[in-house]
Amino acid sequence: MKRALILGVSGQDGAYLAQLLLEKGYQVTGTSRDAELSSFANLRRLGIRDQVRCVSAAINDFRSTLTAITQAEPDEIYNLAGQSSVGLSFHQPAETHESINLGTLNLLEALRFVGRPIRFYNASSSECFGDTGTTPATEATPFRPRSPYAVAKAAAYWQVANYREAYDLFACSGILFNHESPLRPARFVTRKIIASACRIAAGSGETLSIGNTDIVRDWGWAPEYVDAMWRMLQQDEPDDYVIATGSAFSLNDFIAETFAALNLDWRDHVRVDHSLFRPTDLPRSQADPAKAAERLGWRADKHVPDIVRAMIAAE
Repeated sequence: MKRALILGVSGQDGAYLAQLLLEKGYQVTGTSRDAELSSFANLRRLGIRDQVRCVSAAINDFRSTLTAITQAEPDEIYNLAGQSSVGLSFHQPAETHESINLGTLNLLEALRFVGRPIRFYNASSSECFGDTGTTPATEATPFRPRSPYAVAKAAAYWQVANYREAYDLFACSGILFNHESPLRPARFVTRKIIASACRIAAGSGETLSIGNTDIVRDWGWAPEYVDAMWRMLQQDEPDDYVIATGSAFSLNDFIAETFAALNLDWRDHVRVDHSLFRPTDLPRSQADPAKAAERLGWRADKHVPDIVRAMIAAE
């Protein structure tokens, strides 16, 4: 039986990854900052809380990180921990840097210290690329991060690449583009749109206030993306991969699709609020996931219309 350690198991990706690994017969240990106080609501929602051993760990603390690895004795480690909101990173840049960049460095140092052949996955982000323009990003596209979150993710990406080359670690980064699900917290824009639209359809009478609706993103389905994470650690050689659908939609498209699925005209219920605009934002973010298709055999099945319907059904 393989053993996996998921740092940040209580989040969207952590919960879906735990579910996938359990289905594959893994023994799964997951962490949160305080396992005794955390509700692990996403694990409970998926019906797997009792199957996941949960321990406390803060990856910005080296001793805590090393202790979690020693307790779990994993064959594979998935680093999904750290501050996960681009918007919040503008208000908490130091905490964002510490939890993402320093946290990843602690994990890599712990792996080097332990000296076992543990395979390591690091959650990188499409935000590292910045505005991709009309050319879809690939693994060879230069980084131009435009938020504290993106800067931290870019630094962590290069930490992983450096340790892979310097110390011969099996360490991979998945450069994941936006991926959604019903487990998204309400502060994320897609879940905010879905939840508001469902309440409006039920007669709430509210107006959805939203930021920049002209942005273009590649949105995928989170349960599919965790499968790509697992596939990366099953390869003969470690490498980094862009994970995305290859299709780009504007936020306007996402909003219109949502309200149309509920037989509503979004223009009657949505207001652009300029106070919600970020100090810097990415007009366009899109990807070419050809390498993942070729080497991992991974392709996204769900696109925006499918994602909207699935999230509405869950809401």
